[in-house]
Amino acid sequence: MTDPLPPSPAVVAVLGTGTMGAPIARNLARGGFVLRVWNRTRGKAEALAGDGVRVAASPAEAVAGAGVVLTVLRDGAAVREAIEAAAPAPGTVWIQLSTVGAAVDDLADLARERGLVLVDAPVQGTRLPAEQGQLVVLAAGDPAVRPVVQPVFDTIGSRTVWVGEDGASGAASRLKLVLNTWVLALTHGVGEALALAEGLGVDPAHFRDVVLGGPMDNGYFRSKSAAILDGDFTPSFTVDNARKDALLVLEAAERAGVRMDTVRAGAERFRRASEQGHGAEDMAAGYFASFDA
Repeated sequence: MTDPLPPSPAVVAVLGTGTMGAPIARNLARGGFVLRVWNRTRGKAEALAGDGVRVAASPAEAVAGAGVVLTVLRDGAAVREAIEAAAPAPGTVWIQLSTVGAAVDDLADLARERGLVLVDAPVQGTRLPAEQGQLVVLAAGDPAVRPVVQPVFDTIGSRTVWVGEDGASGAASRLKLVLNTWVLALTHGVGEALALAEGLGVDPAHFRDVVLGGPMDNGYFRSKSAAILDGDFTPSFTVDNARKDALLVLEAAERAGVRMDTVRAGAERFRRASEQGHGAEDMAAGYFASFDA
């Protein structure tokens, strides 16, 4: 039996190569990092092999000798399961990129138990910004570890917003919930407006002409309205994942004693759209919740 490899900050492991994890991993490999990846469905990870990425058969194999481990998974339970299976060496820097809501507290406890240095760093952005290396990283972590993680953040994102000096504080994950509340409102707003236009026989081009270039215009309006009008629901972020994030917002708001009527209604819209068969489509497909299946 050989001794385990000592952690090297030059070696980075990415656990999770789905819609977000794959482009993040690809950009890190192109940025010169020695990269190992693992994904529960191995075929998704194998697609990265041509980019000079080593595909591991297990989380433990992926993190062996890695000084930095990134988790890019669906929720807190999946993140915890992957880290427990990986068992990174004490002292390893764990960059938690997933949207996990209140589960960040459980993950912080796990980091303390395993002697890991947790940097809570959910990202703002979907598939296209991830592919372009233009994510916004929301980060909380010990200032001493920032020289190690900042090159990673600079490779996957356009900027980093440091919101705390303790990865266990949950500050970054809480900010992500606030931002998601705004994203959900924008998505449902354009979907319902276009649904009403269809129902009233209003030309949607007239609606867009009024909004474009004015104070109500924004990138989300442009991308989501285009998806709906073109009928192109290639996922940047799926309906089912958006509903998961909405439920995380509701959970946190309930704990804080804050009513979130719009988010609750939006979560119900995503549920209906998913039942209609749109769960794996882009979140803009929440539009279909305005109509009978």
